[in-house]
Amino acid sequence: MALPAVLPGATQARLGVEAELRRRGWETAQAPAAADLLVVCGSPYPEEDRRLDTLLRTMSQPAARVDVTRPEHAAQALDEGFALLRDKAASRSESPLGHEDAAAGKHDAHPAKGTAPAGPAHGPHHEHAGPGHPGQDAPGGHSGHEAHTMSTVAGLPMADRAADRDGLSLDRLNLPLGPVLADWPAGLILRCALQGDIVQEVHVDRVPGPSDGTSFWNEPWSRAARGEPVERGAAARRRCAAHLDSLGRLLSLAGRPDTAARLRRLRDDVLAGAPSVHCGERLQALTKRVERSRTLRWGLAGLGRLSAERARQRGVTGPALEADGDVHDRLLTWSREARRAVRDFDDGRPLSTGRLIGPRGTVEGTVPPSQALLDVLPELLTGTELGCARLIVASLDPDLDEPVAVPATEGAHA
Repeated sequence: MALPAVLPGATQARLGVEAELRRRGWETAQAPAAADLLVVCGSPYPEEDRRLDTLLRTMSQPAARVDVTRPEHAAQALDEGFALLRDKAASRSESPLGHEDAAAGKHDAHPAKGTAPAGPAHGPHHEHAGPGHPGQDAPGGHSGHEAHTMSTVAGLPMADRAADRDGLSLDRLNLPLGPVLADWPAGLILRCALQGDIVQEVHVDRVPGPSDGTSFWNEPWSRAARGEPVERGAAARRRCAAHLDSLGRLLSLAGRPDTAARLRRLRDDVLAGAPSVHCGERLQALTKRVERSRTLRWGLAGLGRLSAERARQRGVTGPALEADGDVHDRLLTWSREARRAVRDFDDGRPLSTGRLIGPRGTVEGTVPPSQALLDVLPELLTGTELGCARLIVASLDPDLDEPVAVPATEGAHA
């Protein structure tokens, strides 16, 4: 199983990897413990590069890493990753000790696979030998958390004690969520303090992102803001695809992997220029099924409620403001906006520069729309169960390819 590790600025590479995985019928792992191929999308800075190598060592062996910086190189990278795994498996079967030489203190170098010309952190990657630490599985199946800044033993964060909301002194576990998780915003790290499975405190952090702050999803509106000619149809396609991408992420976490896969396939067809009639019919069938699902409504209603009044106070614009409600309301808003966008696919008129609203909100202001989404996360997550926290994050789906700054706020407390 492959586990994509998506870095900020690598949205197109991620889309290419997802499409290639789907074409091959390879499954995507939900956690490092279930993966044998780590697919790094983007160019990591040196510190993140080392963390990814550390993550690789925590995966069940044999395991391999490949890097993809351009979507057209995804197929080559996966071919090379498969070959690496095959060779390692053969090496293990031939070893009299039944394990790889790496465990004996040797280094196993592998080049960056399927990449464009190397970025600042690129060059050969190494699987460094020596004892690593075991994978870290959080309650609810969450794992892939980097833990390097807090008190640790053998890399594992230690629990301490703190008063809960009732004043009782209970164990408190410091647990980072991200940045390598399936269906998780690229580069996002949430540093959580848990008592039991309740999130007591949240601080927002991120891995270093692209220096120019360019967002793939905001690209049509950003170009229009610079005075470049952009057709309304092109912007509508990007908006529709962005919402389908967000819907796929949320539905995957909500236990609807088949529907999520269909939405992602449609997303890719929309970006590839499929006829509007064809896209509209498929989208209508998919979204109506989602909107009518009582199971989804039962599971998502009441989570992460964000009123329109509170959203305005925090500077939230776009679908999260329009939804005026909980996770399920935000899902419905994406669904409706995606269908509206399809109607404009063939509109060749120029995109108006009067008010530029991208998939996540107003893009012509000094504050990117995802900044407000990050700012509001601590208060929405504090006091929730850990299993619900990822659904709430997915329902906001902040885009860290935008030039957001963190820590944006002080952590909220229960």
